[in-house]
Amino acid sequence: MQANFMIYFTIVIYNFHLQNPTALNEHDLFSSNLVMNSSATDNTDDPNHITSVANKEDLTVKKYQEYIPSIVENYLMENLDNLGYNTNTSNPSGCKIWQDQTATTPAIHSLLASYSADLKNYTGIIKKFKQIPDLLKIIQKTNSHDICHTARPHPHGIKALFPSNQLSLSDSGYVEPLTTPMRHHDFCTHGRRLMTLEYLVHDFEAMCRKLKPTSKRILIDMGASLSFHGENTKSPQPIVELLNLYKKFGFKFDHIYGFEVTFTDPKEVYENLLPEEYLPNYHWINVGVNSAKGHKLNPLHSILKSFDEDDFIVVKLDIDTGSIEVPLATQLLEDEDGIYHKLIDHFYFEHHVHIKELAPYWVDTMQGSIKNTFDLFYGLRKMGIPAHFWP
Repeated sequence: MQANFMIYFTIVIYNFHLQNPTALNEHDLFSSNLVMNSSATDNTDDPNHITSVANKEDLTVKKYQEYIPSIVENYLMENLDNLGYNTNTSNPSGCKIWQDQTATTPAIHSLLASYSADLKNYTGIIKKFKQIPDLLKIIQKTNSHDICHTARPHPHGIKALFPSNQLSLSDSGYVEPLTTPMRHHDFCTHGRRLMTLEYLVHDFEAMCRKLKPTSKRILIDMGASLSFHGENTKSPQPIVELLNLYKKFGFKFDHIYGFEVTFTDPKEVYENLLPEEYLPNYHWINVGVNSAKGHKLNPLHSILKSFDEDDFIVVKLDIDTGSIEVPLATQLLEDEDGIYHKLIDHFYFEHHVHIKELAPYWVDTMQGSIKNTFDLFYGLRKMGIPAHFWP
């Protein structure tokens, strides 16, 4: 990545063939994931696919310049005003684009429907994916990234699961397109889907290839309550669900910094709320964050900047206080020191703006418009920070 919105990067994709798997002998067990998913629809005859590099075991490379949004995401960005997303005095519908074909164009509505089917298929495959061991440890042991192909959910890579071609391409590989209602679109008809993370798309193979033997894996969680959505829910808290997803694909965080302003007895956190497997790596910091630049309790200053661009860093921001979290997100976008876009591999943020479907939940915390959200998230993606909506 480079500054000035000119981000040059290389996405490396292996074309894996089941007839002749390229796996380390000592890790043959990984191929079961590839075989399991080999029955998925494979429409990878993509004109954007790349030419082979000789003597690299089907290694294929393509250079991309800047962030590449999907057709759907690009359409939304160009039509934010036409869609009524520029108001901060009323609550425009974020679901209309999925439900009313006249809200966009026939072509865009068709792409949304196709992407919806792809996402459903992808979700099912991710659920069935068998957990793989710690990728970084194997990279350290072998001094090779050959193991990264085991993080594929499909033999031909994640893109093969999305024949609609509606994934966007970021510095961390393919990601979901930015769309309203800033949640899973199933939430439009099933309210119980409010907190699901199944709209998120992660390209763990591409993320693996960015790891260095010296990399540290860091999660900074601002708004880290582990009981916010109720202790009796059958599903894990969203942040624990995210941790479990990363673990399934071979990413185990070395340090997790959890900032939370609401007092919670550390005994309750470590004994009852936090899963045991994360106990050795979890730092419970029971104070609120401060958005002032350079402040000790601004994690973007005191924690994030203590790492370097070879580390794998995830930042989550959800403190439900716009006067603090919006300035923090803006600091990432402005990136005055030219460092944030080099450090952050994924950013998750719940931005409370005026939108009809979420108004009953956000009530008086809504500030700004959907357009403000899209400008922020798209801007972050363009500068090299893959930004995702957080539930």
